[in-house]
Parts: sequence; C-alpha cells; structure tokens
Amino acid sequence: MTRTGSNIRNPASAPRRVMMLVYDAAQVLDIAGPVQLLSSAINPATGAPAYEVELVSEERGPVSTTCGLVFRVERSIADVAPAEFASLDTFMVTGGEGSRAAMENEHLLAFVRNAAFSARRVVSICTGSVVLAAAGLLDRRRATTHWAYAPIMRKRFPKVVVEEDAIYVRDGKIWTSAGVTAGMDLALALIEEDLGREIALTLARHHVMYLMRPGGQSQFSAQLAAQRVEHPRLASLCTFIVENPAADLSVPALAARAAMSERSFARHFASETGFTPAQFVERARLDEACRRLANNGASLDAVSAEAGFGAAERMRRAFIRHLGVTPGRYRERFRTARRDLLPTSMESDADAHNHSSV
Repeated sequence: MTRTGSNIRNPASAPRRVMMLVYDAAQVLDIAGPVQLLSSAINPATGAPAYEVELVSEERGPVSTTCGLVFRVERSIADVAPAEFASLDTFMVTGGEGSRAAMENEHLLAFVRNAAFSARRVVSICTGSVVLAAAGLLDRRRATTHWAYAPIMRKRFPKVVVEEDAIYVRDGKIWTSAGVTAGMDLALALIEEDLGREIALTLARHHVMYLMRPGGQSQFSAQLAAQRVEHPRLASLCTFIVENPAADLSVPALAARAAMSERSFARHFASETGFTPAQFVERARLDEACRRLANNGASLDAVSAEAGFGAAERMRRAFIRHLGVTPGRYRERFRTARRDLLPTSMESDADAHNHSSV
C-alpha cells in the first residue's frame, strides 16, 4: 500500500491508488465486496495488480462492523499527508449504520472534502452517500443510497437529487451506490471503465456474479415488497400478483379479490406497499420477464405474453424505464456474462435473432 507523499499521479503502468474511508459500525460487505473485486483486478498490459487499495479511519487500529467482524486499519486520516491526495485515483467512503455518526463528525468530513477535491474519482458505497452529502459534495448532483435511507437523505439534504431506485448512479466524477451487493456492481462498473468490459466480466465470473447489472437496475423487488405487507388480505393478494403476473391484475379485479371497494383498496395498498397497484403489478411483471429472459430461449413476444405485458413494445418500455436497457440487451448481458459457465449450444438461433433485432 502506498505510503509516499508524491504529488504526481501514478503512471498508467502503476497500480491505481484507491483509498477507502471506514468507520465503526460499518457494513462488512460494503467494505469487503468492492475491495475484493478491486484487489483481484489485473492490468492486462503489465500482468500486475491494477489497483492498490488502502483502508483508512479516524484512528488506526481495529474498526468494528455491524456483524461483529473487525478490520485492522494501519493508518489514521492524520497519517495521510496532504501531498498524497494528488496521487489518489479513487477515494471511497463505506456505508453502514456508522454513517449516521460519521456524517456529524466534522473531522472526518474535512478529510473527505480534501480527498475528494484531488481524487480523480469519488465513490460511496450504500449509506456512505450521506457522508458525501454532509460534506457538501452531492449538492445539485444526482445520487442514490440504500432505499431505506433515501427518505432520510432527501429530507436532510434537499439540494441532493436522490434517485432512490437505482443501484448506482454516476454524476461527473462522483459515483454513489445502493445497499450491500450494489457496491460490488459499482466496483465492476469502475473496473469496466478502467480496464474494459472483458476484464470486468472475467472478475464477475470468477466471483460467481454472472450478471453485471447496469446502474439503472431497480433496487425494488415485488417479492421483497410483498414480504413486508402485514395486512392479511393484501399480503395474500401481493403473493397472487407475483405468482400470476399474466392474470387480470386491473384495479377492479384486484379490489374484488381483496373484497374492498376500488378506492379503499387503492388507498390501503399504497399504504402497505409504498406503491400504487399499477406500479406494483408492473414491477412483478418485470421481475418475471427478467427471470424468463435469463433462463430460457423463448422469443421476446412469448416472454412478454407470459410475463403479463401483452405486446412486446409495452415490455420494452418498462425495461427502459426501470432498468435502463431493452429486453434484448438484458438477455445479451446475462448470456454474455455466463458464456464461460454454460455450453454455447444452449443459445439457440432464435436467441441470436432476438439479440440482433432489439
């Protein structure tokens, strides 16, 4: 790990310096996931590690995580000479419950501002985004965070344009991500930007992340939302929607199944799930379409019908709106990422036609 105070950024052949700020009560995967991927990346031009990753904290020594595991940090932020910032490629801030205390710690925030000013790229994992926001780095910028913290972030930092549904967002040189595993998706995106798609895909395969999710991928899952519903009839209804996406899921049909008036049903459903019935139904159908695109070679028209969208164009618009990619591109991403894991014969000529036509 770099200890020099050089004010010259590393040459292209040298590992890119990455510094991650950690603190007590961090989420262990917010640290370990991105660090593992970055540390595993090899520069194809040199055959040497592409990144040199270092953890720093307010005090050197043990840093606890919410699961009980402890990281030993060799340097405190006071040990980092100001001249080192100029050679910093990427500055990262971890997430976790400790972010609430970190965003009130002016000593830490001053360090974040100084590091972010000089670094080529600034990254937050999960709720590390509230630390960047508290440091004033996200004002008038688009950013995301863990969905549960999005309302807090929006209220506390009104100048931030919070995109609570994305798994990661890039605005200029600042990247922010959603919770836990989204930090690994973001790390792969950084590697893809620096080293190319093939290197990122190789790392994804090696770590059994056979699908590289685009940043526009939604944090929302209809199944997860259904599990949070406490109202017995609505919980049962949500399960029905998820399991029968091609059924008649209009508001009149759903209200009748829930034995409620349409107005009462719409009000209670939104209160329980946080989504209108139409929004929930579309996401359930999107989940089903994603599963079918990933696991079989049916035509896009067939997938659209089986997932409940009807016309393929309607499915296409939903994919672009929520995932930022077309259904054909989604299938291509999935198939490309797992190409080395499954026999190529599993891809039919019909699949290839769908890839080229969408």
